[in-house]
Amino acid sequence: MNWSFASLLSLPQTLLAFLIALGTLVVIHELGHYWVARWCGVKVLRFSFGMGKIIFSRRLGRDQTEWAISMLPLGGYVKMLDAREADLSALTPAERKREFTSQSVWRRIAIVGAGPLANFLLAGVLFAALYMHGVPEPLTRLRAVPEQSFAYQAGLRGGEIITAVDGYPIVGWTQLHWKVMQAGLEKSSVRLDVVDGDAGSSAAGEPPATVVIPAEVWSAVELDGDFLGGMGISLARPPAVIGKVVADGAAAQAGLEKGDQIKEVNGLKVQDSLAFVEAVRAAGGQAMVLDVLRDGRVKSLTVVPELATVNGKTVGKIGVEVSSAPETVDVSLAPLAALEQGAVKTWDTSILALKMMGKMVIGEVSWKNMAGPITIADYAGQTARIGLFSYVSFIAFISINLGIVNLLPIPVLDGGLLLYYSLEVLTGRPISARIAEIAQRAGISVLMLLMAVVVFNDIRRLIS
Repeated sequence: MNWSFASLLSLPQTLLAFLIALGTLVVIHELGHYWVARWCGVKVLRFSFGMGKIIFSRRLGRDQTEWAISMLPLGGYVKMLDAREADLSALTPAERKREFTSQSVWRRIAIVGAGPLANFLLAGVLFAALYMHGVPEPLTRLRAVPEQSFAYQAGLRGGEIITAVDGYPIVGWTQLHWKVMQAGLEKSSVRLDVVDGDAGSSAAGEPPATVVIPAEVWSAVELDGDFLGGMGISLARPPAVIGKVVADGAAAQAGLEKGDQIKEVNGLKVQDSLAFVEAVRAAGGQAMVLDVLRDGRVKSLTVVPELATVNGKTVGKIGVEVSSAPETVDVSLAPLAALEQGAVKTWDTSILALKMMGKMVIGEVSWKNMAGPITIADYAGQTARIGLFSYVSFIAFISINLGIVNLLPIPVLDGGLLLYYSLEVLTGRPISARIAEIAQRAGISVLMLLMAVVVFNDIRRLIS
């Protein structure tokens, strides 16, 4: 993503959108710690939005908790009564019982884990609100089904619209993905109700047909991969219609025009726009004979894709835009169904983020994909300008990532503390102060290294 002059002109709006998003996430995270600490009887001394010097504060409540705004708006914290940070000898025995480290290990785990949990809950609630409002989802219309696939053997051919999975009505692709995954977890067969997408048999009052993909599919398809694709089920794509044509590109030189529909390539029928894009990418430097439908007539044109390097691979390009976006439908759910779908989306997004982190660690995904505050601020501004729906979705996704990052087993993060307390549960005693100090220094070093990486990535994107 490159920053433009327009982005700089909208810097105030970008900063405002970023601060609103960050403020919401930090407050919710810290409120998680605060509420559970109060529930466990621990005294909270200060709740701060921001870090550094306090610029405004007010004491409220029975405990006279100091609610503060600090100078640096990048973060926040909850300060609890803690024997490691102050001399408590002057306090009464009843007050000392409200000190954090004197609580049972399970209460400490609950207090520390409540912050990330609050971020996951926020994401689920935001997604649920979007689903109650209505979310655009890919329609469950199927692309042509490969022969020898499980879906083909079950009777699917392509063009059908899936209306239910195991009797559960669905509308969007996310629901289809989740319901089939549930069958996979149980290693059971998958029963699909389908209608003919072209004939519109459901509109004509005809009952949907039922196809069954046997349970044997799970011996050949893994849930942690593209299990729908492994069955032979994939999204239908639009016809290969040419959009914008780049001047002086290979397509323009061959005579292609906006609105042309590609029917055949080298005598072979083109299934859809995605198939055409794949054919062009595979034919770098080789002549392609295209049968093009224009104004009701078919004409042949020859184009030679230029060679280009994309992500380290050499591919063909002809200089046109071809939309492969699937057909969408607005999915609007009742409150309970929306909450369920919000939880599903939060879970799926969390798993995807964890897999990406794992692939970065083992080197399968570049660390260049990590983003820092500058990039996040830019996305906040962009999504806010697009509309409320995009901005709320952005906040939900960032909330999930904030929860995951805080659960990493790095000392000074919530995950590091949870690791300490888990070892305490296993061994029956807390880790020594010396080990905790060494681990904290190491954790700070790791965080500084990660911060350097994300800031470098942000600067690289800024000047690219």
